[in-house]
Formats: sequence, C-alpha cells, structure tokens
Amino acid sequence: MEDAFLLVLQLLGATIRVATPLVLAAFAGLYCERAGVVDIGLEGKMLAGAFFAAAAASATGNPWLGLLAAIAAGVALALVHGFACVTHHGNQVVSGMAINILVAGLAPSLAYAWFQQGGQTPLLPSSARLPSVDLPSGETLSGIPILGAVWRELIDGTNILIWVTLALVVATHWVLYRSRFGLRLRAVGENPAAVETAGISVTRLRYQALIVTGVLTGMAGAYLSTGHGAGFVRDMTAGKGYLALAALIFGKWRPGPALFACLLFAFTDAVQVRLQGVPLPGIGVIPVQFIQAIPYLLTVLLLAGFVGKAIAPKASGIPYVKER
Repeated sequence: MEDAFLLVLQLLGATIRVATPLVLAAFAGLYCERAGVVDIGLEGKMLAGAFFAAAAASATGNPWLGLLAAIAAGVALALVHGFACVTHHGNQVVSGMAINILVAGLAPSLAYAWFQQGGQTPLLPSSARLPSVDLPSGETLSGIPILGAVWRELIDGTNILIWVTLALVVATHWVLYRSRFGLRLRAVGENPAAVETAGISVTRLRYQALIVTGVLTGMAGAYLSTGHGAGFVRDMTAGKGYLALAALIFGKWRPGPALFACLLFAFTDAVQVRLQGVPLPGIGVIPVQFIQAIPYLLTVLLLAGFVGKAIAPKASGIPYVKER
C-alpha cells in the first residue's frame, strides 16, 4: 500500500513537471486568441526560447540571463507574427506555420555553428540551470507519515518556474475576467469594430496580447532547456506547442478547463514513461512507439469526440481592416 501511494505521488509530481510548459504555452495562446489572433506558432516560439535560454546560460553561466534571452526570442517572434498578421493582415495560420518551420531549422543550425556539438548546446551545470525552491521546515515535515511523502514529492524542491506558472494561472483568470485590459481583450476578439468605435486601438491591443504570448512561450522554452532539462537538443519541444493549442481548444478558450486539459495530457505523458518496457498482464511488453503515442492519441480522441462544440472568439483568425 505504501509503495502504491508513493507511486501515485511520483506520477503526480511528474505530471506537474510535464504540465508546466504546456500550461505556459496554452495560456500564451489564450491571450492572443482571446484578442482575435490565431497563433499556431506556439511550438516555434517555445523551441526558440529553449535554444536561446540554453545558449545564453551556457555562454554566461547565468540561468536568469538565459530566461531573459528566451523571453526576448519569444517576444521577437510574436512581433514578427503581429507584423505579418495584424499590421499587414496576412493569413495567421500560414504565418504561424512559417515561424514553426523557420525555428525548427534555424535553432539547430545556430547550435551547430556556435557550439559544434551536432545541433545541440553543451550540457549545463547545475549553477547554469533555473533553481529549485527549498522551502523552510522541510526536515520537520518530511518525517510525518503521508504528509512527509507529499511534501517531498510534490512541494519541496520544486523548480521556481513551476511556482511562477501557478501564480500566472491565478493572475490570468483575474486579468481576463476582473481587469479592464481583460475586458477589452475579450471584446476585441469578439467585435473589433465596436472596440475601435469606442476609441480603443485594436492594433495596439492585439500587439499587447502577442507580447504576452511571446513572454509566456519564451518562459516555457526556458523551462524545458534550463529547468526541467539541462541543455538544448533538436526538436526538444516534441509537439508540446500543438498539444497546448489542443488543450486551449479542449478548454474552449477558458483558463480553468485549459489548465485541466494540460494536466490531463501531462498525466498521460507521465504514465507512458512509466509503462515503457513494463510487461502488462496478459499483454506483455507494449512497443515503445505505441506507448509514446498515447498523449497524442488522447488529444485526437478528445478533440474528435468528447470536447463538444468549441466556439472560438468570433473575430479569431479574421484580419481587422479599419474602416475609413
């Protein structure tokens, strides 16, 4: 019984760690899509953030400079997306895919040119990685049955970006539903012409939302390479940007349900890692490739049959041209 309880706690801990970049990316998409801008370039921004965070941390030995570099990369790509789609009314899907393709080739090429290690950055020492938070009273609580195990596996020693993500979840809910900015953001995603009539710039609001998107995707990438991992490798996001977008659709563009979807996808990912190489009763060892596909199969099943009717913001994906 004790071993089973410990296994559950370990799965929950792994779920939280895997869910962190998904939550950051999903909430990044939430801001821009609520403003009426479709951004399937979340994957590319995360990958750029992961590369520049690892590269800067490797060059300087400072993980915080790596985090700033990741955020700068995410914001730069978000502004490129805004320039193409908001300023020049380009196709938002095409622009997002172009960013994904560009970064998928550019990041490993730069890594090879700068570090000469086959398209990846050097392994980061612990001093160049984002730190974990060791809370006080840990030794006292760790000796208490049940509570001690929960403290050790889920709370103590948690990476700092996980705590930041938790704060951002609460802040995002407040911003969207309690602040003036959130009200305007939701309005511009539903009826940009009415917002413009009220004397509020649609272009400025959408650029502001895209900047927030760039910041959050940069943080997600930095977590992957300098928090959860210890360096950049080719395609290390492994479709997490698309999973985050699926979680956003599953959550119907609302913070709470989107968070739940991210945790569900992360839980299946944590389970598939545990199942690799484990013989199941009456089945035997399942091929690794099938197990690794479980999170993506779940995504398809949920979106195809169980999400129900997901209605995006009315102006989502539609370029706004100001009437003269």
